Amino acid sequence: MSKEMMYAEKLSKMIQVETISERGVANKHKFDQFHVVLKELFPRVFAECEVVEIDSSLLIKMKGKSNGDPILFMSHQDVVSATGKWQHEPFSGDIADGAVWGRGTVDTKGALFCIFQAFEEALEDGYIPNVDVYIASSSTEEVAGDGAPKTVKYLQDHGVHLQFLIDEGGMILDEPMKGVKGRFAMIGTVEKGTGNVRFVAKSAGGHASAPGRNTPLVRLGKFMAEIEDKDPNKGKMNPTVIEMFKRFGPYTKGALGFVFRNAKVLSPLLSKVLPKINPVGGAMIKTTMAFTMAEGSKGLNVLPETAYVNANIRFIQHQGVKETMAILEPIAKKYDLEIEMLQCKEPQKAVDHTAAPFKLVESTVKEIYPDVVPSPYVMTGGTDAYYYYPVTDNAIRFAPLVINNQQYKSVHGLDENINIDALPKGVEFYKAIMKKV
Repeated sequence: MSKEMMYAEKLSKMIQVETISERGVANKHKFDQFHVVLKELFPRVFAECEVVEIDSSLLIKMKGKSNGDPILFMSHQDVVSATGKWQHEPFSGDIADGAVWGRGTVDTKGALFCIFQAFEEALEDGYIPNVDVYIASSSTEEVAGDGAPKTVKYLQDHGVHLQFLIDEGGMILDEPMKGVKGRFAMIGTVEKGTGNVRFVAKSAGGHASAPGRNTPLVRLGKFMAEIEDKDPNKGKMNPTVIEMFKRFGPYTKGALGFVFRNAKVLSPLLSKVLPKINPVGGAMIKTTMAFTMAEGSKGLNVLPETAYVNANIRFIQHQGVKETMAILEPIAKKYDLEIEMLQCKEPQKAVDHTAAPFKLVESTVKEIYPDVVPSPYVMTGGTDAYYYYPVTDNAIRFAPLVINNQQYKSVHGLDENINIDALPKGVEFYKAIMKKV
């Protein structure tokens, strides 16, 4: 059996265990079953490493030669639900058309397999790392649960400070932005903060047959329209995006290539223009706000006494929670709306792409994937790495797997799959990082 097929069969068995996480539900039996499979697939890891189970999350330590600061590899166990009609059943783990199919292949059991396999092979070779190397794998990432925070608390209680960690994030893909012709390893160095805010409109209610002006839903509608038409959140180019554009420049033709190559000089212009012409690029330089839920009256002919809309906000580093609320409060007041903060997390400090940990990841990418250009970028989504800042200044977000456009879109969607030939280099990446530290 080829190495690729052996790896594929292992990942397939991991996919076959349904580990959907649900907010407020432990589902311990699912993760217990998953841990049994992990022990069967990676026997040396569980026999020779220190294994700590924190609820259903795992923290595994391979002991190193010295007491230097350790490193940590992360990838979560839980997955989102899988609805709709799939080419292959979402928990079949089918191996077909050169790929392993199923929920979690990309997000993120594929990377988790590579991490465990790297550990297993290092142990088989009798390798002892220079410093302790950890695996952390939570069971609550998809529901923003307490798996990662509890793991961080354990590390703090045991006096552990990490040189760096590598969690999920960017991957290796072609044309990361329209017009950029090349294959890039997108290495996340920034994670935005998140918030869920409710805007509430109240009135005396009444019968819908004789409505007055500016009823609650109308006021909310005007508020949302103003936010969308005259977005008050300010764009500002940051060092990560400037460096990303600089690296895109040589692979981009025409005027766009010129702009990318001169992003630092053109920062004032890009800060204003980018959010208008490219939503993804815009989200990397500004706080974004998306209206996601709403409620009004319970009756078809009743004016609501109370109506609300919820907004999901992603805070950029230069405009955190306090600054954003100061911008939104006068606009809400203009439409006689109350504001309720349901939940918020401040943005975290960016990883320095010129410092040693990023450079190590960058050089390893070049070593394993000679035709790939590594680039820092701003993650617009959330990860478990967010919680690890008490124990490291370098939370790097990158899964070393090559994916295509369909696979990228399949995350949280239909027909999630990963190519078999992506797995061996993923394993080699983690082994190389382990040996270089």
